[in-house]
Amino acid sequence: MFVNRERELEALGSAYKESKAQFIVIYGKRRVGKTELVKQFFKKIPHIYFLADKSPEKEQLRLLSEKVGLFCNDQFLLSRGFGNWHDFFTYIKDKGRVVLAIDEFPFLIEANRAVPSIFQKGWDEGLKDSGIFLILLGSSIGMMETDVLGYKSPLFGRRTGQLLIEPLSFWHAKKFFPGISDDDFMYIYSVLGGTPAYLLQFDPAADLWTNIRKEIFSHNAYLFSEPEFILKEELREPRNYFSIIRAISMGKARASEIINETGFEKNVVGKYLSVLTDLRIVKREVPITEKSYEKSKKGIYMLDDNYFRFWFKYVFPNKSFIEEGETDYVIKNKIRPELDLFVSQTYEEVCRSFVKKGLPRGLKFNKVGRWWTKDAEIDIVGINEDDNAILFGEAKWSKKPVGINILSELKTKVEEVRWGNSKTTRHFALFSRKGFTSEMMKAAEREKVLLFRGIERVG
Repeated sequence: MFVNRERELEALGSAYKESKAQFIVIYGKRRVGKTELVKQFFKKIPHIYFLADKSPEKEQLRLLSEKVGLFCNDQFLLSRGFGNWHDFFTYIKDKGRVVLAIDEFPFLIEANRAVPSIFQKGWDEGLKDSGIFLILLGSSIGMMETDVLGYKSPLFGRRTGQLLIEPLSFWHAKKFFPGISDDDFMYIYSVLGGTPAYLLQFDPAADLWTNIRKEIFSHNAYLFSEPEFILKEELREPRNYFSIIRAISMGKARASEIINETGFEKNVVGKYLSVLTDLRIVKREVPITEKSYEKSKKGIYMLDDNYFRFWFKYVFPNKSFIEEGETDYVIKNKIRPELDLFVSQTYEEVCRSFVKKGLPRGLKFNKVGRWWTKDAEIDIVGINEDDNAILFGEAKWSKKPVGINILSELKTKVEEVRWGNSKTTRHFALFSRKGFTSEMMKAAEREKVLLFRGIERVG
């Protein structure tokens, strides 16, 4: 099943129609669908696809030679192979419109740190004037942004296009489960997030708990050890990163709290958090009204991957129970009692995404996030600097309708927000899983407050 990515496919198709040489960089976290994207693009296009690995450089060049030899039906190349990268570039530049995709390009860089310089020379001295359609893919986002796209990289300025492949949004991910309600899918999305490879593991015909037992708690299941596998694949000291992620999953959001929980030195924690941020496993947030993201002292750290959040909160600390087959105990005593609280964080994120897409009445906000102080927090704050407008909102994943008290509390907190001036236009929006009381509905109509049941407009 292939969902969404129309914009990316259109970009690749448009580039392919141009006669000039193309150098496309595609990157994003593991399992997000980069390889599947190029496979969809390749469907009716002759191509060479090469998946790099952790083999020595000489072995990888031999395997690439074999791929090229098969594509070009060149028996000499199949038997002898390229002696070096210069031979490869010299050969391929004379083959016309060749589509060549090299997946997991960072592995080539790990095998030889000079690879970016080698490819830069190959591009400048021949490929840029050929018919090549070169695609470099990578899951190590930090390496792709530094060693391929970064201004200090030898390859800087050579690309003709780049695509950062993000996890699927709530609305696109739901296409994997077309028969269920938004509310029911919110639970699935809270567990799996928008990673296509994870969404494909769950059976749309089974309920949440059946899927968790079978696809997460089973020893032979794809998802059972997935976070461990990714961290071991990406990192040299996975155990220490486990400690950092576990601390964040326990609610230790500030750097000082993470330091106290793990016992690591401040500079060590800073390094680990930087790496995890590059991998899009962790994200740093600051109140949306802060003037400087980098300099803000109010930054907190959150897990940026729903499945990692679920796994480190419920699987990792309960592995001894799961290993002994006590899955019902874990579900009954560890997950069920607090699942709605766990899902509420995802619901807030989905509501913020909804605001980013645009609201009724033509309301648009170019910056959307959260706001907080030591004593107060607002779930949704949208800012439109051009229109001097700000939106304040709350998202409640509660089991009862939201009453007027939530609006009153929001208005009280708003008075502490320092943004705008006397001419700033204020808007209010409330999102509620179970709708609103009649009193709240009347107040919303009177005060022009936007109301949403789930993520659907009310009234």
